[in-house]
Amino acid sequence: MDAHTTSEAQAHPGYGTFIKVWVVLLLLTGTLVGLSHVGQTAAVWGLLTLTPLKAGLVFYFFMHLKYEGPLLKAVVLVTLGTLLIFFALLFSDVAFR
Repeated sequence: MDAHTTSEAQAHPGYGTFIKVWVVLLLLTGTLVGLSHVGQTAAVWGLLTLTPLKAGLVFYFFMHLKYEGPLLKAVVLVTLGTLLIFFALLFSDVAFR
């Protein structure tokens, strides 16, 4: 019985966790806004690096991917990897025209 309550408590994070992640997301958004005022190149590199980080935080905490089994995590990673391959193929096509 005790092991069940421990896993149940782990499966549901408190509001403090969500507030901390939300604050981090706000800081990252503020960083992106600040980079957009620096210049176009900085804004693009900021978008390419910080946006996936923000999406990962949303997937991991707000969509509860952290508490799912390894099969669902693998499915999400394969899906995102496939999307990344399609983006790379799209950009390589545009780059060599």
